[in-house]
Amino acid sequence: MFESLLVGGEIGPDAAFVRHPHLVDLCLDAMGPDVDLYWDQAVYKKPEKPRRFPWHQDNGYAFVEPQQYLTCWIPLTDATEANGCPQVVPGLHRRGTLAHTYVDPLGFECFAEPPVAPRVAEAPVGSVVVFSSLTPHLTGPNTTDAVRKAYIVQYAPPGAEVLEGDPDAGPPTGRRRCDDPARHLPVARDGRRVAP
Repeated sequence: MFESLLVGGEIGPDAAFVRHPHLVDLCLDAMGPDVDLYWDQAVYKKPEKPRRFPWHQDNGYAFVEPQQYLTCWIPLTDATEANGCPQVVPGLHRRGTLAHTYVDPLGFECFAEPPVAPRVAEAPVGSVVVFSSLTPHLTGPNTTDAVRKAYIVQYAPPGAEVLEGDPDAGPPTGRRRCDDPARHLPVARDGRRVAP
């Protein structure tokens, strides 16, 4: 399906995959004419006992400006509610980045219980779950006996920056541009896909 590339001693994104025409079309529709890869990662969810997972926004973990980058959650195995598919809370993305608190050992969360009913996004291999970095979501526990696998690809406008510092301590203490040429690949320019 895709290959990771060794870039500077680290695994880097597969340029052809992250620039696939279907993914680029989603980006152009949601973000405008100029798009860069922001982040990609493989996520494996092993079988486990049921437990509470934190509702969070991707922008609640690493505050990125502009805030509304795009997440494409791509199942590498069929994703079901039983093995921990995504669940999203509709409508709350319009409120921007919500306050997140750290809950040990779960991680950061924006609320313990969603204020509106979440939508379960079961997704077979060959599909993609697309949502804003501002959409509260979680993946539940994997209660099956098999590993659930997914590839996450996130896109942002060129020039996006990660704000650094402790949000509880005041304004940001710095900004880090997302412009590493090995990681933040150009995906689209002037409404056209950049060739791999």
